[in-house]
Amino acid sequence: MKRSDIHNRTDIELLVNKFYTHVRADELIGPIFQEAIGDQWPKHLAKMYTFWETVLLDQHTYSGAPFMPHARLPIGTQHFDRWLQLFDLTLDTYFDGPVADDARARAAKMAVMFQAKLQYLKDHGSFRPIF
Repeated sequence: MKRSDIHNRTDIELLVNKFYTHVRADELIGPIFQEAIGDQWPKHLAKMYTFWETVLLDQHTYSGAPFMPHARLPIGTQHFDRWLQLFDLTLDTYFDGPVADDARARAAKMAVMFQAKLQYLKDHGSFRPIF
């Protein structure tokens, strides 16, 4: 398969669908996603299409707070590492170019940010304003 960059919604859907195929088959994170999503996969995938379309293509189709659904999950560094491995594998398999590179960088930053927020919740029990 010839790899090209991420250009449009069709590319976003390919990225998301192939990524979540890997996730669902993964022994470490697959069960966590399945427990959280249950039979709502079409709804979750649709939300992920709009999320990545907004992040990568500046289409502003997503609205929501992506961290909070993760706040209650039993996840740690090893889960984020696997998530990133599968995301990178998907990008490496299907895409090549500056938008794909941006997707990789943004996913890595998201993983760091989510882990920091989860650690804060663990340490403090909730979020508190810092001002």
